Amino acid sequence: MSRYKVVLAGCGSMANTWIDYTDQRNDVDIVGLVDVNLKTAKAFAEMRKADVPVFTKLREAIEQVQPDIVFDVTIPAAHKQVVTTALEAGCHVFGEKPMAESFEDAQSLVETAERTGKSYSVMQNRRYLKTIRALKELLSNNEIGETGSINADFFLAPRFGGFREEMASPLIMDMAIHTFDQARFITGADAVSVYCHEYNPPGSWYEGNASAVCIFEMSNGAVFTYRGSWSAIGMPTSWEAEWRITGSRGSACWDGSGLPAYEVMDETASEDFLVPVQKKESYPDWSGFEGHWGCLDEMFSAIEEKRRAETDCRDNIKSMQMVFAAMESAKLSKKIRL
Repeated sequence: MSRYKVVLAGCGSMANTWIDYTDQRNDVDIVGLVDVNLKTAKAFAEMRKADVPVFTKLREAIEQVQPDIVFDVTIPAAHKQVVTTALEAGCHVFGEKPMAESFEDAQSLVETAERTGKSYSVMQNRRYLKTIRALKELLSNNEIGETGSINADFFLAPRFGGFREEMASPLIMDMAIHTFDQARFITGADAVSVYCHEYNPPGSWYEGNASAVCIFEMSNGAVFTYRGSWSAIGMPTSWEAEWRITGSRGSACWDGSGLPAYEVMDETASEDFLVPVQKKESYPDWSGFEGHWGCLDEMFSAIEEKRRAETDCRDNIKSMQMVFAAMESAKLSKKIRL
């Protein structure tokens, strides 16, 4: 089995999840740590008992330790520079979302990956859950018929501090990418237009707009609506959002944690004022790791099998396009074609 040498760029709290994953593999070695703050990198190395060199510049780290892969766990503002540097140095990149802070920068990363022939995959960990895989399967099998509408609600009140609370569009830019990507994943469709209204509700501790409502038209003819807030105190949804999908034969609901439930038209029952339905159970068909570990497994498998990962940048750019089109729509107060 191949042994991968990995440099970790970014030594914040999220880096622990990525390192925990590598600890359970016998074919991955962390060979260097990079952070703009040398004290942070040294403290992280000490905490993780990692006897590896630390750097403040990624290029220097790559030249010295010659990694195969760079894990980009930096803040969004640093993604373009980190990913470009790594790809052009001949490394594959596994990176945190979002790809970049602008669609133009995200597109440039796709072009760099194409030009260098290296893999750049993006962390979309919410695809890797048994429950969402079960939801995708029942939709793919047309259990509720042709999909007409997809509705997602996301309401939480996290106090992150730091860069998120200073962003102009924290919910859409930093979090909605997950829900938008989930919608594409479960339906197999891409967005073709969006109308979005974003705002900052009373009591919000964010400087930018912490709430939004979006209406997307999808390439399969369905309509995807998103309602969300990062300053909604009480009655929280799950981090995976709450979903209702309606089809020509029935409807499916998923609360983001348990298995999806669905009801379909009961063709054996007599007609009534309301269409008679029968309840159905869904069954997960996923035996791999879930969450971040599942996504990382997919990234490594894609390299080994010489194929694009599910969350390859050339796919993820379509979810990023939804993000930036939504923000443009909110800014211009009009419907935007993607």
